Order: sequence, then structure tokens, then C-alpha cells
Amino acid sequence: MAVRRVMPVISSETARESKEFYGLLGFEEVMNHGWIVTMASPSTPAAQVSFMSHDKTAPVNPDMSVEVDDVDAAYAAMRDSGAEIVHPLQDEEWGVRRFFVRDPNGRVVNVLSHR
Repeated sequence: MAVRRVMPVISSETARESKEFYGLLGFEEVMNHGWIVTMASPSTPAAQVSFMSHDKTAPVNPDMSVEVDDVDAAYAAMRDSGAEIVHPLQDEEWGVRRFFVRDPNGRVVNVLSHR
């Protein structure tokens, strides 16, 4: 399994202000679903940060996202290790397959692959 990118997810009710702030650092909006906005570096597209008011289908907001090339293998590894699965593996309408898992520090990690 290979990691494609890692991205912090900031719980925020100030998406507009956050977009302006990170825009000053050179980030540009690459995704906006209303409840989550992702900003990326034009020169290094995998360098991203997201701002989320609430997760559309999960019970909590994740602290970070990790995109992998095989989310089913990642899910099996986490489940078999006994890690706490916070949100089950499922296909989402916006084109990702994902699950949430809690890390040893209590942080919630959104593990995903694009379909």
C-alpha cells in the first residue's frame, strides 16, 4: 500500500477567512462542497489543507486525511490491528471510498482512495 498524500483537516466555521488567509501563502481553492473546502499549492498540488464545518456522512470531523492507493487493504490492516474504526468503510457520493480510524493519540484519521 502506498501513501499518495497527507492533508490536515481543520474544523472551522470560518471558511471564507481561512481561504483568504491561506491564499496569502499561495494556496488556491481546488474543492468546495460547502461543508468542506480544500486549498492546494499550484506548484505542488499534493500540498493541501482543508477546512470543514461538519462531515457530511460521518459522526465526527477528522483531524487529517491520508490518501492511499488501496483503501480496502488499509481498512483490513487497521481492523485486524484492533484500531478503533470511527466511521465504516464506504463509498461516498463525491467520488471517494473512505473510513475513519482513531490513532494512538486520539486523533481521527480519514483514510481514503479516489474511485
